[in-house]
Amino acid sequence: MAEQGFLTTHILDTANGCPAHNVTIDLYRLDGETREHIVTKTTNDDGRTDSPLIAKGDLICGNYELVFQIGAFFQGSAPKSEHPFIDVVPIRFGIDDETSHYHVPLLASPFSFSTYRGS
Repeated sequence: MAEQGFLTTHILDTANGCPAHNVTIDLYRLDGETREHIVTKTTNDDGRTDSPLIAKGDLICGNYELVFQIGAFFQGSAPKSEHPFIDVVPIRFGIDDETSHYHVPLLASPFSFSTYRGS
């Protein structure tokens, strides 16, 4: 039996060395310039969602976008600003193997962010 692929994420606050909790994440499937909203989730105390963004067996090859609403999280720890430097972080990525586990984490501070393909 083939593996059942799925998609997960987590967010780490690299400025304070802790998970980013209570952050809203939206997932979209992309088709050219069209964005189809798939799911909205919120991170838990561990900076993860309670369930995968795409469940095992539901992963489809294609292009996706995760949109992290990280600015609200940092308003509690960064200097207050009407125009925060990092607010909404979109990450576009492709899935070409629907049998794999794709993990797309966000490492963020009030002034920078990065991602990678995790495991």
